[in-house]
Amino acid sequence: MSRIGRKPINIPNGVNVSFVDGVFHAKGPKGESSQRIHHNISVTIDGSYINVSRKNDDKFNRALHGLSRSLIANVIEGVTNGFSKTLEINGVGYKVKKQAKDIVLNVGFSHPVVVSESDGITFDVDGSNKIIVKGVDKQKVGQFAANIRAIRPPEPYKGKGIKYDYEIIRRKEGKAGKSAKK
Repeated sequence: MSRIGRKPINIPNGVNVSFVDGVFHAKGPKGESSQRIHHNISVTIDGSYINVSRKNDDKFNRALHGLSRSLIANVIEGVTNGFSKTLEINGVGYKVKKQAKDIVLNVGFSHPVVVSESDGITFDVDGSNKIIVKGVDKQKVGQFAANIRAIRPPEPYKGKGIKYDYEIIRRKEGKAGKSAKK
């Protein structure tokens, strides 16, 4: 048995869950979310716990067992607490500001870059150099944060660009100069 797959998932107070036709639905204080589960995996809701089991011990089903349990746990975590990623902007003159449901990035281009909120993703701006991406779906929050980072990824010489708050940029040394050629 999968160590992750066999652990029961606790359903917090205020969260309603259902499993219908291979789709797991959850509704909680932060919103609602759903996740399609493979037909070889069965989900049983027993009071305040969810148990995930597989039909047989094929290699494919063993791989799906822990994955399915993790996906369901992430849906419940998302509707209960939500997910967030924090991005930092480093560089002289680089800044961000929020305008209604958009953020405007000034990151060294000849024009400001405007990024709009989309389905379930919201932004918070902390100061002029931090962006907090929030949402219910863990995958969407991570992908949206990665898309914002891709606008101006950090470069290794001066460290300018958009990076995650936990990310460490390995710095490179610049040119050695003419005296090193001799």
